[in-house]
Amino acid sequence: MSLTGFTRTRVTPDHALLTPDTFVRAPLPGWTNTACIVHVAPELGARFKMYTVEMQPGAAGEMTLLDIQRFAYVLEGELTLEVEGTRHPLRPHHYAYLPANTPHRFLAQSPSRMVIFDKPYQALAGAEVPGLVLGHEPDIPSSPLMGDEALQVRLLLPDNLSFDMAVNTMTFAPGAHLSLVETHVMEHGLLFLQGGGVYRLSDAWYTVQAGDVIWMASYCPQWFGALGKTPSKYLIYKDVNRHSLELLS
Repeated sequence: MSLTGFTRTRVTPDHALLTPDTFVRAPLPGWTNTACIVHVAPELGARFKMYTVEMQPGAAGEMTLLDIQRFAYVLEGELTLEVEGTRHPLRPHHYAYLPANTPHRFLAQSPSRMVIFDKPYQALAGAEVPGLVLGHEPDIPSSPLMGDEALQVRLLLPDNLSFDMAVNTMTFAPGAHLSLVETHVMEHGLLFLQGGGVYRLSDAWYTVQAGDVIWMASYCPQWFGALGKTPSKYLIYKDVNRHSLELLS
């Protein structure tokens, strides 16, 4: 409870830092016995939706919107994903990519939390439509970013043109940092999983820690440096593999 009105949360036209003390829970269609926290949405200026679901035992979540692809990453608990006639058990660090218009259902066996990225799918002429992807983040091989062994990246989705979104984890050794201030056409949604440090967004510097959410609009200057004695890690979304001119049609 805030007695002074202070918070680290900041919202600007090209970025937002959203901290757990300001999260508001509400229901969303398709989710039963579930509290949903919408972090990033078109109302903020984004071209995707990012939210956390907090599911009670017996809670369910299913597809309700057409032409929307979904990426779900388990943070806590035990769930089952029913899709394409098969039941898949999911536990922390398991994830699922569900192509647009794929009927599916999440069922919680225990109190569970997931972070969800929903995005309209942009088809690409001549490319196959993506299929279902299931994975376990610790099992994905990591690679150094730009040759820096202190900064490891795991690509959670296949790196091919059929996908118009990418979701990765980035792990920073204590003291590691991005090698440049990035400024690019892609936008980001980011959830800190562990550790913390300092994030530059546009012309502001913010202290960040596990549980924080960040939105970065296209062309928002961005940089991160890890602080502390343990590794820092975040889950990050971006749009990829499409001409932005398609958004004008």
